[in-house]
Amino acid sequence: MVQYAVTLKDGDWTVFKDGEAIERGLTRSGAIQLAKDLAFEAEENGDTVELLIQGYYGDLSRRLTGGVEED
Repeated sequence: MVQYAVTLKDGDWTVFKDGEAIERGLTRSGAIQLAKDLAFEAEENGDTVELLIQGYYGDLSRRLTGGVEED
């Protein structure tokens, strides 16, 4: 499983992959788009993806997608 998160850190929107910051200084919409693009690529590779996105007021949304089903 791969985890991507978009959070407000030190005044900047930051994208994390598995807990490590990979891009900083983005707008919120830019950070969300980057995280969604990365999540799509991971899903295409058969990974399960957890996408966490922080709202403007600190609330957190979570989506779990992807993965390959084995018969």
